Amino acid sequence: MTFWSIDAWWWPFLFILIGGWLATDAWRFLGVYLGGRISEDSDLMVFVRALATALVAAVIANLIVFPNGALADVPLALRVGAAAAGFAAYLFGGKYILAGIGVAEAVLLCGIWMLG
Repeated sequence: MTFWSIDAWWWPFLFILIGGWLATDAWRFLGVYLGGRISEDSDLMVFVRALATALVAAVIANLIVFPNGALADVPLALRVGAAAAGFAAYLFGGKYILAGIGVAEAVLLCGIWMLG
């Protein structure tokens, strides 16, 4: 069975839904099964947390340095500055995530408005 095996308007959506579910839920079930049996301070869990953090950081860096769409028209210095301001607001705001997101968005939008 392939993506092109059925010629119906709904088939690509069902194919992607099933493929996405199978690809992610198996790992979720395995995580739930093993998560209760592994100590949170074990080397394996420290590694998993570090790997997850590194993947999120890589995605964010990729979005900042190599953006698509309208964000590609924004200067790199403004994108990096907005991220740095958001991170500083997160740290100085008591590690409150919404403060960091709000400041980063405000800096980015004000910078776009001033350049526009």
